[in-house]
Amino acid sequence: MTMDIRLVRIDDRLIHGQVATVWAKVTKVNRILVVSDEVAKDTLRKTLLKQAAPPGVAVNVIAIDKMISIADDPKFSSFKALLLFTNPQDVRRVVEGGISLRSVNIGGMSFSDGKKMITNAVAVNDKDVEDLKFLNEQGIELEIRKVVADNKVNMMDLLKKENLL
Repeated sequence: MTMDIRLVRIDDRLIHGQVATVWAKVTKVNRILVVSDEVAKDTLRKTLLKQAAPPGVAVNVIAIDKMISIADDPKFSSFKALLLFTNPQDVRRVVEGGISLRSVNIGGMSFSDGKKMITNAVAVNDKDVEDLKFLNEQGIELEIRKVVADNKVNMMDLLKKENLL
């Protein structure tokens, strides 16, 4: 038996009010795995993320290769996991590493130079679009929702509409 991945979310704010309370409750997870090489190296951020965990939910911050190596390990079969990523590149790396995903929820991707805002919470650059296209080609649903109550917006439809595909 392998880890039960209940939600995969890209949100560069990682654990904040919405994730900690609503998403964790709705998906009934017992573990939040922040999957990021960058965050895994940052002791302060790791500590803060662990403190932000909702009651009854453990938080681990792990590097991408570590996620790939433990996904099929029966030792972690008790995990009902919410996987949190900061960007689509890292999601692509775990998929290329053999982890099969059905759907990716996109909650927030901050604006920075070279990115285009496509919703009030999501900005993409060419690399993001390329990685999202790759994930879509693997048959993975890409849906944008900041909060559980939002209607799902199909990422690929939106990218088409914005002439980014």
